[in-house]
Amino acid sequence: MRIELDAVHPEPRKIARAVEALRGGGCIAYPTDTVYGLGCAMNEKRGVDALYEMKRMRREQPLALIVPDLSNVARFAVVQDFHYRFIRRLVPGPYCFILEATREVPKILMMKRKTLGIRVPDHPVPVAIARELGVPLISTTASHPAEGPEAIQDPDVIDDRFPQLEMVLDAGFGGVHGSTVIDLTSAEPKLLRAGAGMDLLEKIFGLRTPAVLDEDF
Repeated sequence: MRIELDAVHPEPRKIARAVEALRGGGCIAYPTDTVYGLGCAMNEKRGVDALYEMKRMRREQPLALIVPDLSNVARFAVVQDFHYRFIRRLVPGPYCFILEATREVPKILMMKRKTLGIRVPDHPVPVAIARELGVPLISTTASHPAEGPEAIQDPDVIDDRFPQLEMVLDAGFGGVHGSTVIDLTSAEPKLLRAGAGMDLLEKIFGLRTPAVLDEDF
């Protein structure tokens, strides 16, 4: 089911419908400040299992969390002072931060890992969903496993390629570049994947483009 909504001022009743689907263990597609994402509620095992199945991902392949603001980052990830100073200059924005997970994160998402990817996107739709949902929204790129890693920009195509989705929130065409992934688990930030927002990252911190990370956040 494809539902058109306002990308700047998403209609509350449409956000509520998406949250209802997520609380029922369903998966949805939604716009972000980078590419379209596929997601479910963090605490719904059925949704997590469905995401891995529809993307044909290995269980050790990580999924990122979307939270509505910086205060929620510290709830689900261990944030030291230097992490906070770094992150606060970049959020909301097109960045995924790798941090040590807290006990608030379900074990089904961790497997043998102790870290997670977490995002505060600069887009009203996923922020509104995560805020009303009350738990993080799982996020993985809306790319089809049979068609390569490139994100699908057209919501109509997403709806066609993923019949397992409860709904596709259509806010127009999505972006081309995915999020920039930054590892904050060591003393110095490490750029793992270059994506959207690289100009600001280089200007503020001098972090430059590395080889592309072979992980799909």
